[in-house]
Parts: sequence; structure tokens; C-alpha cells
Amino acid sequence: MLNTIGGLLSGGVPAPFTVDYLVIAGGGGGGSQSSASAGGSGGGGAGGLRCTVTATGGGGTLESALTINALTNYTVTIGAGGAAGTGTNQGSNGVNSVFSTITSTGGGGGGSQGTNAGLTGGAGGGGAASGAAAGGSGTTNQGYAGAQGGSGGYSGSGGGGAGAVGNRTTGIGTYGNGGAGGAGVATSITGSSVTYAGGGGGGAYLEPARFEVGGAGGSGGGGAGGVLNDAVAGSANTGGGGGGSGGITGTGTVKVSAAGGSGVVILRYTDARTIVIGAGLTGTESAASGGYKRATITAGTGNVSWT
Repeated sequence: MLNTIGGLLSGGVPAPFTVDYLVIAGGGGGGSQSSASAGGSGGGGAGGLRCTVTATGGGGTLESALTINALTNYTVTIGAGGAAGTGTNQGSNGVNSVFSTITSTGGGGGGSQGTNAGLTGGAGGGGAASGAAAGGSGTTNQGYAGAQGGSGGYSGSGGGGAGAVGNRTTGIGTYGNGGAGGAGVATSITGSSVTYAGGGGGGAYLEPARFEVGGAGGSGGGGAGGVLNDAVAGSANTGGGGGGSGGITGTGTVKVSAAGGSGVVILRYTDARTIVIGAGLTGTESAASGGYKRATITAGTGNVSWT
């Protein structure tokens, strides 16, 4: 066994230490439609969530902390949210986030008028209205699937979240509300419980004399689906999926879908160490608390190291 003195190995070499992490990818964008008579589109799936504290995505077993060497560079990338769909296009997938050897997968885009199925991602995008379009699959230990679209329904379904599958539109064979996005996952890596990576809500199809509403965004930053209003984007630095678009029949009015939220990387480590956040990254380090410091990195690509 190597002897350590004041955090140094014998001979003055810094001793390795462990770092807990939360790595969340960008959420998927909501799907689109080009006609008010086409029905609602699917919500975007949440960005994949991998975590070593409290809980991880997809109902998986907690990830293992990484062993880190001081004065050594480790790559960090914060994934952007996927763009909202336009015209008859599906929403775009979110961008992967990375810390060292850990990669979380971008959320799947929501299904659209032109291509009804949701896309596969960290969590899957929701299916669009009509034809019982498939929701996209999630990624094992990162997130859940998006919901299947309605069979003959006119509203879209919710994207998957890190903590639960998306919800199917209530319009199964009839008009109905957009499906809610799947719930996110709560973790206490920051020292208090915060929920991240909720799925986007499906867009609704509103017929005169009826009262359909867009699907709610999943807890943890998922954006709501649209109908009377434009869809809501996933919240920044949560990996939330964007809401799908809706329409109002007889008016020609089409409400636009929304982009997914950007991802985030949060690192927890002994308060005996200080992080160096390199060029190209935006982030902060907390004061020591409970024997730990935490670094929250919110944008960019670059390297981090510790002294």
C-alpha cells in the first residue's frame, strides 16, 4: 500500500482522489407540423442522465465515482439542446455531454406531421398524432422511452424523461389533450435535492367548442406542448425536452414547437482540492460544505484539472 501524507503519496506525488458526477446531455427538440389540421406533434425526450449520487437515469444502478489524478486534464463537454422541428420535420436530437470517460446521450427529437415517430435518444421523443406512431426508445441507465402517439387521436404524446416514460395523448380514437412528458430524476449532488431531465409535453389539436390543452412538461425542466400558445422550450442546464407544437382547426393557426434544454455537468470532490476550469468552459466552484466542493459547468468544451 502507498503511504499518503497530507494528500501526497510518498515522494511528494499528489494522491489520487474520487469525483462524483452528474452528467446530463441536451434535451431533444419538440416535433413540428405545417398544417393546423394535421394534429399535434410529439414532445422531445430528455437528455440522458448519469449520476453517482442519490439516483441515476432509466431506473439503473448508481454509477461509480471516477478516480482522478491531480494536475491532469479531463475533458468536459456540455451538450446543447436539440432544435425544434420546422415544417413537417421531427425535432432534432440533443447533443451528448461528456466528463472524462462518461458520456450521456442527447435526448430524442419529437415526432412530427411528416415523420410521426419519435427519435431514439438518452430518453426517447414522443410520437405524433395519428397512426399510433411509435415513441423513440431511451438509452439503458440514462432515460426512458417516449410515448406512442394516439391511434386516430389528434394530439401528440410526451417525450420520455430520465425518471419515467412519456405519457400517451388522451386522444385515443378521439380528440384529446397532449400527453405529458415523463418525469425527471432528483439528485442531491449539489447538497440539496434538485430534479433534472424531464421530457417535453406533446402538442394538442384544438377544435372549436372543445378545450384540449398541450401536455405538461415533465418535472425537471421539460417544456409544455403547445396549442393556444407556442410550445415551451426545455429549461437550460436541465436537459429537459422541448414541447411539441399544436394547431387550432378552422383558423389555419399553427403554434411552433420548442427546442430542448442544454445539459450540465456537476462534479463533487473533497474540499482539500480546487478545480481549474479551463478555457472554453463556463463554470463555477462552490465553497466547501460538508467536506466537499462542487463545480457546476454550464456551457462549452474544454478541460478541467485539480490542484
